[in-house]
Amino acid sequence: MSMPLAVIDKVSHRFGTVDVLKDVNLEVQQGSFTVLLGPSGSGKTTLLLILGGFLTPSEGRVFIAGEDCTLSPPAQRPTTTVFQDYALFPHMSVAANVAFGLRMRGIRAAERNGAALNMLRLVGLETQAVKKPHQLSGGQRQRVALARALIMQPQVLLLDEPLGALDVKLRRQMQDELKTLQKRVGTAFIHVTHDQEEAMALADTVIVMNGGRIVDWGTPEQVYSRPRTRFSAAFMGESNLLDGIVAKSGKSEVLVSTLLGEIQLSGEAKAGEKINVAIRPENLKLQSGRGARLHLGKARVCEVMFQGSFKRMSVRTEGREPLLLMLRVAVEESAKVGEQVDLYCRPSDFALLRE
Repeated sequence: MSMPLAVIDKVSHRFGTVDVLKDVNLEVQQGSFTVLLGPSGSGKTTLLLILGGFLTPSEGRVFIAGEDCTLSPPAQRPTTTVFQDYALFPHMSVAANVAFGLRMRGIRAAERNGAALNMLRLVGLETQAVKKPHQLSGGQRQRVALARALIMQPQVLLLDEPLGALDVKLRRQMQDELKTLQKRVGTAFIHVTHDQEEAMALADTVIVMNGGRIVDWGTPEQVYSRPRTRFSAAFMGESNLLDGIVAKSGKSEVLVSTLLGEIQLSGEAKAGEKINVAIRPENLKLQSGRGARLHLGKARVCEVMFQGSFKRMSVRTEGREPLLLMLRVAVEESAKVGEQVDLYCRPSDFALLRE
């Protein structure tokens, strides 16, 4: 793999006596789309501000394009930042807003105006150049803010919840546009959000944060299907979490005893160790087949909710210690509240959680 474009090296940060980042290490690759995902207070925006030079970390260093930028102000870094409120100048035209950074660099008017029009063409707003920001829709203002940032040709574009102020339909549309734009320009994007669906739609790499630490990382599929921690399993979509004890340990597999029986899992743990396992609702089946041959026992249907493309079902297992489990089943599934059903899954759909 090539040398990373940006490196966060053992960064910690405190506001007074409150630790908001704790020994964070992160590498960002050239041309990648990295999403920092986590709840409010997880430290993701603080980390973005440190990358952008708006905060100096209490400890650790920041390298961008091989240079130590830890103490460098925003204007001296190969980064630009797009904030949630876009911060457009209301008295300036769209084109003047986009060209503003070049104006501050002393670029002559003809050159910067030509560059602004080219950038507006890239984001599909060349016909809006003479308008003022208040004459545009929320999605258009967001694209102006992106154009203003990208015209500076940053090596890293930092985005602090840029879609947070948009309604759901427009937000989905802008996710598609943002991903397409990133691939077209090839700039590394680092995007902060608390929206799990947004992270999965946009990211090449998802970084899950909680309590000032990175608790999971990988492709969206890896983080969703094979979460490393209990927090990640619960935050990155709905998950059924089970307590377990390692009954037998091998080189790369363990046999875990749970209230659903003994389950063979990929992973490493010591015999007798208490661990957690997780399984996504869509991986629990009411019928054997398509690899779902592990019978987990019988359960009673508690609730069925129609969700459009699927039904969300809660069931309670039978036995001395019943469990409440969530399932996502096909809309054609006919099981009704109160009916007894059999539960099946593939053993490979269980994930062993390290924390």
